[in-house]
Amino acid sequence: MTGAASGIGAAISAALRAAGWSVVGLDRSPLPAGVVGHGPGGGTVAAGAIRGAADHGAPPGAQAHFQVDLTDDAALRNALRAVGRIDAVVHAAGFMRTAPLGRLDPDDGEAMWRIHVRAAEVLVDALAPGLPDGGRVVLVGSRTANGAAGRSQYAATKAALVGMARSWAAELAPRGITVNVIAPGATDTPMLRDPARGGTPPRLPPLGRFVRPDEIGAVAAFLLGPGAGAITGQQIVVCGGASL
Repeated sequence: MTGAASGIGAAISAALRAAGWSVVGLDRSPLPAGVVGHGPGGGTVAAGAIRGAADHGAPPGAQAHFQVDLTDDAALRNALRAVGRIDAVVHAAGFMRTAPLGRLDPDDGEAMWRIHVRAAEVLVDALAPGLPDGGRVVLVGSRTANGAAGRSQYAATKAALVGMARSWAAELAPRGITVNVIAPGATDTPMLRDPARGGTPPRLPPLGRFVRPDEIGAVAAFLLGPGAGAITGQQIVVCGGASL
């Protein structure tokens, strides 16, 4: 899985490992302090979730890591060739840049597209053919995919994930492979306090608190589990009531 080194991705990784999955991460960042990695160079965390990562010497509940720039297609494909057998894919890497019309930065828009959309495209295109029947694909989107003032570029990339997920769900359904998007609202992670999004500060949802990362992790673990085998092509919004 991508993005497992911090924030929502780290919470998903923790939830999957607690459920008995071994996690193979692809990320440009190393594992945070205190997380034991098994893998090239001693380990770290971030992009394809797998059960039974014996190929990497990682026992169930452990995490292996490939440190790679997700925006470098060739490097990402090379890392994916070394991943080995997997049962599920989780794409959680992401970041946000905000700006109103008249101040949109094309470099920011392209960077978000490459992480949110292009990396997902390369990841799933490379790994889906090798998934077993009944495998799982989960993409982390955003409630903002429906549109939000000052976040047009970010929203566009997250909306694209929904279109890809529904297309892939239709394509992979005959193999029993499900593809879904988790769309968090404002979640209490470092990204929520990123100065680069200062122009559009988060609003507290009706529940009176921000979404906890572990709540997103629990949804991901459910979607990868046996109870979610008939859920596919869906965007599951977790927003503390902000969509009401």
